Amino acid sequence: MSPSAGGLVVFLLSVQVIQSQDGWRVNYDQTDVCAAKGSRVFIICDITHPPGKDHLDIKDRFWFTKEKDGEHVDLRTDSEYSGRVKHTCYSKSCYMIITDVRESDSAEYKFRFMTNKPGEKYTGSPGVTLNVTGLQVQVRRSDSTWLELTCHSSCVLSGRPEYVWYKNGEIIKTGSSLPVSSGSTDRYSCYLGGYWDQRSPAVYGPQRPSVSVSPSAEMLEGDSVTLTCSTDANPAANYTWYKQDGTSDPRLLSEEPQLVFSSIQSSDSGLYSCTAENQLGRKTSDFISIDVKYGPQRPSVSVSPSAEMLEGGSVTLTCSADANPAANYTWYKEHEDSPRASGQIFTITDFTAEHSGNYYCEAQNEMGRSNSTLRLITSSGKGASNGWTAAFASTSAIFLVIIMILTVLMIRKKSPPSSRPAERPENNAQIPPAEPCYATVSFSRNQEDLLLYSNVSPARPPRRKEEVEEVLYSRVNFESSGAASE
Repeated sequence: MSPSAGGLVVFLLSVQVIQSQDGWRVNYDQTDVCAAKGSRVFIICDITHPPGKDHLDIKDRFWFTKEKDGEHVDLRTDSEYSGRVKHTCYSKSCYMIITDVRESDSAEYKFRFMTNKPGEKYTGSPGVTLNVTGLQVQVRRSDSTWLELTCHSSCVLSGRPEYVWYKNGEIIKTGSSLPVSSGSTDRYSCYLGGYWDQRSPAVYGPQRPSVSVSPSAEMLEGDSVTLTCSTDANPAANYTWYKQDGTSDPRLLSEEPQLVFSSIQSSDSGLYSCTAENQLGRKTSDFISIDVKYGPQRPSVSVSPSAEMLEGGSVTLTCSADANPAANYTWYKEHEDSPRASGQIFTITDFTAEHSGNYYCEAQNEMGRSNSTLRLITSSGKGASNGWTAAFASTSAIFLVIIMILTVLMIRKKSPPSSRPAERPENNAQIPPAEPCYATVSFSRNQEDLLLYSNVSPARPPRRKEEVEEVLYSRVNFESSGAASE
């Protein structure tokens, strides 16, 4: 029967003497045999009688691989070989047939017999070592665009085996090797001619990988989290983990099937993907989002405007805290139990001295809460509008006083001279100095009750009758300490 018609048949011919016991000899062909999984194996041996003992008959004979309770176990009674073992002897030759050999059949096989003389038992030892191999497709890169597939067994098969190549379940060629293009998505396998049910596992590139997360529940900061990348590929795929950081090129993290975070942090939140690759191709998973929950960090408070507050103005306080999920905010004033406001922004309108003090905000979510440091808000006095009003009032008062003084001067200059003739003073007489005329204007410090005071004092008459030109003085005093009146 040819291999292509009836399958691969392995014969072990008795041409080598293995051992002699008391003149008895068992001859095996070879000590090591390779057979393809699913094939049939023939093991043959010859028995030689010692000289002068031809009259002894072989009473019992069988093949075995193991012992049980000190007794050799006949393969015909071994459940692992049930229905698959048969052996026959003709005269002094014996052979055993094992059909549908399995990889578990790999073992050392020995032949044992007994004669009709009581107590005479002999074993052909060492026996025959059988190695059963399955077919494997080996992948080797020929160049950047081509691969070479080879149908391979772990040991050298007897005879001349014929290999048949399949692509996606259809025959494409025969031979021990097959060229394919790199990156192919097809499945390739090889068969041993005559045994169509015995084939190599198919080789193919990775399918799109999937990512699983453990634990699958909500992730809290500090938890242990494991990401696992898996795909269907043969040969087995190699894995690479990436994190998308907002740049064009993802950042490489690991080259293992699992990405482990022993204590995950908020900075680990983001998009992750894995790549599976073998000699036949490469595939990348979809992105998976990792969202780490954590309580608010210490909030920060900003104030607008940042300068000192003016009475009557408004001030806005803004609270910000990093948290996931987003925090809720509450505003407090120092030494007060009741909150002043809620929300991220707190605005105080018509600011007065009573609003001055230390303020802080509290940020809270389901993970925890945190308070900001105290922020001092103070008032610097009246608003700028009151200052401008006082300055305008003061300026108006000055002009009013000046006009009054000029009016008095003009009136005095236009008055008629005295009817009394002028008397010339004696040569040695001195003309007394003219008495000054004073005018005083005062402004109250309280700008809201601005009052104008004036005091104009006429000059006293001269000591002599001569007409003397009078001198008029004026003085304006402003008394105010307000910033807007200076």
